[in-house]
Amino acid sequence: MPVPGEKPAPPPTAPAAPAPGAARPMKRPADAKEDFRYIVRFANTDLDGARSVVYALQQVKGVGRRVAEIVADLAQVPRGERIGNLAEAQTEEMEKVLASLPERVPPWILNRQNDVDTGDDYHVFGSDVDLRRRDDVNRMKMIRSYKGVRHEQGQKVRGQRTRSNGRTGLTVGVQKKAAIQAAQAAKKEEEAGGGKEKEKKE
Repeated sequence: MPVPGEKPAPPPTAPAAPAPGAARPMKRPADAKEDFRYIVRFANTDLDGARSVVYALQQVKGVGRRVAEIVADLAQVPRGERIGNLAEAQTEEMEKVLASLPERVPPWILNRQNDVDTGDDYHVFGSDVDLRRRDDVNRMKMIRSYKGVRHEQGQKVRGQRTRSNGRTGLTVGVQKKAAIQAAQAAKKEEEAGGGKEKEKKE
């Protein structure tokens, strides 16, 4: 009960919310080991150490769920283990497996089969994905293929319709048939009205 003559205590204030652009502090998982790593460097990519091996590996460009599972199995690493709990030797082993993937899996799993320059099958990941894509687009532009010309024009490449979506240029809006017909009729009336005025003047 409040004592007479004593000021009431101020209400408890809620903790200040973090700024919208600020990064949230990482929480240590309950099953984290002593040498747990919050950020794991893998194939020039920073991986979240709190995620399981299969899901963390998918943060590397060019690595999907199937390839991540294959890499974990070949490196003899548990798929469900948090990648931050792994030793550095285990992550290095997974990197070696990913680099030597074409020698250990059938070619239909790889993302770069029958390369144009070498004719080999290999798997591209990391920053090499963007480099290879850029090279392929430049090659199509250089040989003036249809896809290369469409890339140059900034148009859709794969045969999509461009009547409603993907419109480029200076067109502001879509003119309906009715609006076009009304404009043509108004133009004819103007021309007819102009001819009558000329006859009256004569």
